[in-house]
Amino acid sequence: MTQKAVLIISTLDTKGPETLYLKEKIEGLGVDTLLMDISMRGDGPSSADITPDRVATAGGSSIGEISVSRERAKITNIVIAGASRIAGELFQQGKLGGVIGLGGSTGSLMATEVMRSLPFSVPKLMVSSTAALPGLSTRYIGTGDIALFHSVVEISGLSNALKNVLDRAACGVVSMTQGVVTPAKNEAGKAIALTMLGPCEKCASTVRKRLESKGYQVTGFSAAGIGDRAMEEMIAHGLFQGVIDLAPGGVGEHLFGFMRDAGPRRLESAGEAGIPQVISLCSVNHMTPRKSRYKPEYKDRPKYDLDKYRTWLRMSVDELTQVARVFAEKINRAKGPVRLMVPLKGWSSVDREGNPTYAPEEDRIFIQELRAQLNPDLEIREVNANMEDPAFAQAVFEAALEVF
Repeated sequence: MTQKAVLIISTLDTKGPETLYLKEKIEGLGVDTLLMDISMRGDGPSSADITPDRVATAGGSSIGEISVSRERAKITNIVIAGASRIAGELFQQGKLGGVIGLGGSTGSLMATEVMRSLPFSVPKLMVSSTAALPGLSTRYIGTGDIALFHSVVEISGLSNALKNVLDRAACGVVSMTQGVVTPAKNEAGKAIALTMLGPCEKCASTVRKRLESKGYQVTGFSAAGIGDRAMEEMIAHGLFQGVIDLAPGGVGEHLFGFMRDAGPRRLESAGEAGIPQVISLCSVNHMTPRKSRYKPEYKDRPKYDLDKYRTWLRMSVDELTQVARVFAEKINRAKGPVRLMVPLKGWSSVDREGNPTYAPEEDRIFIQELRAQLNPDLEIREVNANMEDPAFAQAVFEAALEVF
């Protein structure tokens, strides 16, 4: 048996035989298990290693209170909080080798939320009968490094088809916990997080390669709302020692509720951790509201079609001013060094002279408001280039070497 166990998260009141079968298969492959029962009905004793009452207590309640409550959302949150706390303690104690969940809609939502509370690189596998339902898979995965296994058949009754699914799931999670796996933390040199988007990909790629040539390890994140949200979480977990944030447009997208919304914590984790940041402005002057929610005036905005699915609209001066104030509020709280890099000839490949959304005079209003709100010791560097020009990539690289 291995020293670390696989945590199995399931509801024994509805999926008891199926869960116990999975437990037996994992242990048959030479790996210890810990079974966590997140049942909320409280019907009789549980055979789990971590019982529903223990989960409820960790969440600040009791299984008795939960089982009689009619406030489903409330009791679900209690169970998730308790299960997450226990899973986190197991990880901190070095007892957790991986996690596997078993469930339908509610079970999958709860189990994957527990998984997302654990750090990046902990093996996570969710076996779900509802993985293919529209909208649910993205909710299950969110910002977590979770492998989602669509069972196809319902997790009810040990048919040969379901046994086959559970056999493969057992082999999968055991494989994820075995062998030599490259650690997430970079032991040799500094690990740097880098945000990127298609319209600033050339700059991001150039900066990454030049930093790698100096011995840095650079991890890229697509700043489309989920990748940059995950980056903030990983920074908070201590996985990086520096950040090059070329595309912080998720700040404004969150402010106005648009599609690239990166959450309320965007542009905050690095500052709180005190690690150095180089920040630029790709996509900050554009917005991506859902087309189904377009306001009438949006149709008259300057726009740029990235492709047949994605359209960027130009932000108004008033919107840019509001975003600048939020930027300043977040950056002013940074405990580490910050360099703000402004390309004067456009903030992305979309933002070039001749394109319909190019409006440098309006961008200047953003910069003026940012200067007015920032702490006096925070430096804004202007570069007479477009973000995708080689001169700007060089300026970002040089700024990075100063602070990293």
